Order: sequence, then structure tokens, then C-alpha cells
Amino acid sequence: MLRYNRIAAAVIVATLGLQFPAFAQEDAVVAKVGDLEIRQSELDLAMSNLDPQLAQLPDEQKKVAALSGAIDVKLLVKDATAEGLEKTEDFKKRLAFITDRELHNAYFRKHVVDAVTNEEVKARYEKEVAALPKEDEIKAAHILVATEEEAKDVIKQLDAGKDFAALAKEKSTDSNKDDGGDLGWFGKGRMVPEFEEAAFALEKGAYTKTPVKSQFGFHVIKLEDKRVAPPPAYDQVEAQVRQLVMRDKYVALIEKAKAEQKIDIPDEAMRKAYDEASKQQAAEPPAQQ
Repeated sequence: MLRYNRIAAAVIVATLGLQFPAFAQEDAVVAKVGDLEIRQSELDLAMSNLDPQLAQLPDEQKKVAALSGAIDVKLLVKDATAEGLEKTEDFKKRLAFITDRELHNAYFRKHVVDAVTNEEVKARYEKEVAALPKEDEIKAAHILVATEEEAKDVIKQLDAGKDFAALAKEKSTDSNKDDGGDLGWFGKGRMVPEFEEAAFALEKGAYTKTPVKSQFGFHVIKLEDKRVAPPPAYDQVEAQVRQLVMRDKYVALIEKAKAEQKIDIPDEAMRKAYDEASKQQAAEPPAQQ
């Protein structure tokens, strides 16, 4: 469940990693460096794009860190301009690249991020849930002991009517002994094979009549209940499902643009690599209709 194309995913994650604050109508000057101003909008941008480590700081410390960085930038801007660095080909290329990227990001926010509705996300969640395989899971408890003889003695006491939870507290060496050996709900693949096989073979309310050996020791297992595994709750996967919907919209936009514009890659090897990557992206359709 919840897979999406790696290329589209990388673009989405990278774009979402950039924060875009809403600017106040009054763009106040928060600092001046010589004759250069730093306005609130610049400070907001600097704060929202801090290094991840600095972003963990309290708000006031983040503001100081962002302002410090913005001041450092302004301190060198005047000298850089005096040297004519903004006129160099390297600078122009970098500026053009950043401009293109920001235009892409602005379009992405408008037509992908802001275009996704809660109804679309909920509908995609329901579609994914409906496609999930129905898998059984069980609720079990166990008593873990060091030797086979100890396990046989536990089974003997259970046969005589001793309470399983009470025996677990008394005999088990596992850390869950005080919880009556409770293991909670689990599906196949969660436990070691020999334990899983014995547990899933039990009927509800039954316990193993012979010790079950594993790398941890000897187990006596009781099956408390069985059910079909429930799907993940919507709240738990909403963000992941939202990215799926965004991926759909993004891929659809890219495919539409490709159909309308010619792409020419002179280098044959690079063109083949690009075509292969495009096929991989197209192989996972924008939506599972």
C-alpha cells in the first residue's frame, strides 16, 4: 500500500522541504546593513529555510539565527556588487537556474499542493484500503522459560486449571511477565517461524500442549483472539496518502507538458537514460482508477 514513483516522490519531498511563509502586508524593516535593508519578509524566508538543526531551536533563538544569517549575507552583498560579480556568466547561470526552480515551485504549490482537497485524500485512502489484502492477525500471550522441563511443568499446571496470566507472572522470564505474557495483536512475519507456526495453529482460548522451542528458550503460548487485520487509521497515514495524491497531480502535469512541448536531448546515451526514466514514471499510472 501507498507506493509512488521515486522520481515524482523526490521532487515532491524536495519541494515540500522548502517552506513558504505568508508575508504580512506591512513589510517592516527589521535591520539595516549600511544602506541595505532587511525586511520582515526576508527574515521570514530566512527563518523558514534554516538548517534543520537550527530549526529545532526555540522561536526567539531561531529568529536571532535567521537574522544573523541575513545580516551576514547583506554584509558581503555590497562588496560583491562592487566587484561586479552579478555580471559574471557564472552568476547569471546560477540566477537563471534559481529563477526556473522557484517558478517550478510556485507552479507546484498552486497546481499540486494547494489543489489537493481533503475529499481527494479521503477517497484515495478508501481506494487503497479496499485494495489491501485481507490478512489474519492474532492476539496471544506466552510464558517463556529456560528449559523444556520448566515448560512442561507450566503446561501441567495449566491443565490442572492454573490461571495463565498468574503463571506468566510467576514463571516467565520475558519482560512482559507482569502483563500476563501479553503480546498484543500481530500478523504473520512478526515472530520467529516456530513461534508463529504454533501460535497461528491454535484455536481461540487454547494453549500449546507441548513446549515450543525457539532461539529465546521454551514457550507456552495461549491464543486470546483472532481477527482480520484492520487497515491503518486514516489519521496515521493521511500525510502519506496526501503525497500520493500530489504525486498523481504532479505526474499528470508533467505528462501534459511533455505532450505539448518538444524535448530534444542531443546526447544519445543521455536521451536513452531519460526515456527509460520517463517510462518508469509512466509505468505507475497517475491514479489507480
